[in-house]
Amino acid sequence: MTSPSLTEPKPGTAKTPAPRPAKRVKPMARTRRREAIALVLPSLIPILVLSVAPLVVGVFLAFTNARLVRHPDYGFAGLDNFARLGGNALFWDSLRIGMIWTVGVTLLQLAAAMGLALLLNSGLKLQGLTRVLALVPWAMPPVVVAIMWQMIYSANGGPLNAFLGSVGLPSDINWLGDFSTALPAVIVVGVWVGMPQTTVTLLAGLQQIPGELLEAAAVDGAGAWRKFTAVTWPAMRPIVTSITSLNFIWNFNSFSLVYVLTAGGPGGKTMVPVLFIYLEAFKNREIGYAAAMGLVVVIVVVLILAVYLRSQFRTEDRAEKGR
Repeated sequence: MTSPSLTEPKPGTAKTPAPRPAKRVKPMARTRRREAIALVLPSLIPILVLSVAPLVVGVFLAFTNARLVRHPDYGFAGLDNFARLGGNALFWDSLRIGMIWTVGVTLLQLAAAMGLALLLNSGLKLQGLTRVLALVPWAMPPVVVAIMWQMIYSANGGPLNAFLGSVGLPSDINWLGDFSTALPAVIVVGVWVGMPQTTVTLLAGLQQIPGELLEAAAVDGAGAWRKFTAVTWPAMRPIVTSITSLNFIWNFNSFSLVYVLTAGGPGGKTMVPVLFIYLEAFKNREIGYAAAMGLVVVIVVVLILAVYLRSQFRTEDRAEKGR
């Protein structure tokens, strides 16, 4: 008979694994982590100083009665500024005008830029020159653009009125001074200024769409519109969501263009919220009250963007599940 081996486990018993030694962070990993922090820190400091700190200060001032005087006294006002703001019809009217301006400019920018991007992506002759010319509005300072369009819109011999007169239409329209035309005229300028950056972004997205997909759609008998709706637009939806969100923020915060063109006139018909807050802060010197307005505007913009992005993400999820 053979005796059982000493190394064999008894029936019904299991081996207990030996405890593993605790993992230790290697010195090399610590060094790399410190290097990463050192590389990121220089980019974080300007963000903290120029973005986060002013935002914190603005929130603080919104709850004070601070005024722009030689020796300011920052007394705590609680919710008084917001209660006062609730009855300020001019501010809420400027918010309404700002929404019309922002939505109008953003949607028209998208439509015009998409058309121009499709045109530039179609293999035009002198395509390089065309792309350079399309970027001209982006390269011009907003103040210069506003002065140029003031000359175009001039009621006394402006090029636009001169053209209208040459084709038999009224040629004495005060585009920036009339209540019914001031806001649409400013929206046109906003579209012209912001269209190049949207065009460049959309053009980059169009060039990433595989040509095989468009060729397959053409073989199936799809026309230009069908190829756009079935291939191009679904592929471009994430880019469109990103650029429209950024354009919405930029357009809502637009100041210099509207300020030089109309200064909020005539009769406040182009008084966007940022311009209204600027005048309240530096003309009426109500810094705390203006900060409360700014905080309300930030909250409104964030809520609108949250609803928009959520709807877009849901649409993308449904499209992914439908494939």
